[in-house]
Parts: sequence; C-alpha cells; structure tokens
Amino acid sequence: MSAETPVQSVGSFTRTRLRFRAWRGDRPFWAGLFTLLGGVPIAYFPYATLKLGHVSIAMATTAGAGSLIIGVLLVTLGLTLWFQQAQRIFAGVASIVLALVSLVVSNIGGFVIGFLLALVGGALAISWAPGEASAETGGKELAPSGAAPAGTLPDRDEDAAAPETAGEPAGVPAPREHSEDVVPDNDNGRHRAG
Repeated sequence: MSAETPVQSVGSFTRTRLRFRAWRGDRPFWAGLFTLLGGVPIAYFPYATLKLGHVSIAMATTAGAGSLIIGVLLVTLGLTLWFQQAQRIFAGVASIVLALVSLVVSNIGGFVIGFLLALVGGALAISWAPGEASAETGGKELAPSGAAPAGTLPDRDEDAAAPETAGEPAGVPAPREHSEDVVPDNDNGRHRAG
C-alpha cells in the first residue's frame, strides 16, 4: 500500500448495521417478520409436490386458491407492519383472524407452522407501542413515573423542610406551630389559613 491508496471505511458495515437497528427499533419489526413468515407455508403447501423416489405426493386441497389468498394477505400485512406502523392494530387483528381461518382452509394452517407464526405476529403487532424519543426528555434520563428525572431534586416547601432527627424519617415535614394567621372556621371546629 502506498500513501496515495484510498483508505476504505472500516465502519461501513457498522454504520449499515446501526442504521438497520434504528429502523427496526421504530416499528414492530418482529411482528411483521413473524406475520410475513406465517404467510409463506400457508400459501406454499397447497401447491407443493413432494417427490419420494418415484412417488409424488401432492398436498393440493380444494381450497388451494383460498390458501394462496390467505398467504398473500399475511405477507402483505407483515409488510404493512414494517412500513405503516400506524396500522398495527388493524394488521394485528387481521393477522390473527387470517391465522384462525387458515386452520380450516389451508392444510391445518400450513401444518400448524404458518398458523403459529401468524398468530404470534398478530399478537406482537397488537401489543407493540412506539417508544418515546430521547429528544423530548432534553437529554435527561427518565425516572419511573411519579418521580423526578434523574439529576434533579423535587421542589420542596421551605415551611415543610425540617432537619432530620433520630425519630423522624427524612422528607417528613415538621409539625406546624399555631400562629396568629390561623383563623378558626365555623365548619366542625376546623381551622383555615387566613
């Protein structure tokens, strides 16, 4: 190699892999893959001819066209899950319904293989929810619900803040002393601040 030889980018595979990973993370990828793979055996088996020596075994049924339609629809729904994430509920429910119909129409759902794949794909599609973008948090790590983001302290009332004592846990406000600005209310002896 000479000094003028162009250096190939070592990270092109890594960049491609990371781009695919980001694309996959924005959509119900596994739901689409299972649904798509579920359509293949459902559409294939009714038209397959298996040869064992001189013997041909045809798996054809009277509902071969129905099997082909179900298989093609499942493949289409799998692609829909990849490229139209907003339609995931419809595609998931349709995948489950088509998987159930394939049990009757298409050689027991592509010999149960296609049925199970389409059923799992539909269930994953229904249960998938889009993640929240990290830009919305402003670079701060999200804490569990009801808690402040990591790195921040909750706002505290100066009156309620009390030094820790041996008998009281931290964060428990000290009891308030009666002051002149507390006026008795006429409702059952309660007091109100005035």
